[in-house]
Amino acid sequence: MLTREDIVNALNEMVYEYKKLSQSFEDVKAENECLKYKSDDARCLQIEDSDSLKTELSRLKTENESLRSKSNELMSKNDRLNLVMSSWTKSSIH
Repeated sequence: MLTREDIVNALNEMVYEYKKLSQSFEDVKAENECLKYKSDDARCLQIEDSDSLKTELSRLKTENESLRSKSNELMSKNDRLNLVMSSWTKSSIH
């Protein structure tokens, strides 16, 4: 048997889902408006392009920093290995 609390929770979930769907609908409607008038108003697409470019730039900056860090690690490791090889070479010559 459903309690009053169960019904209230179910209604709250339905309201939450409705709000999400309404927002999604509004987003799609706005995007459709931009696409419908894209030849007349390139500003809509420029805003979307600007946001996606900013996101991509941020991702690339993060990736670049990660690659720099990895490069520094590898250079350090390479230097250590060069020292080891150098000492081995010197010890084998003598």
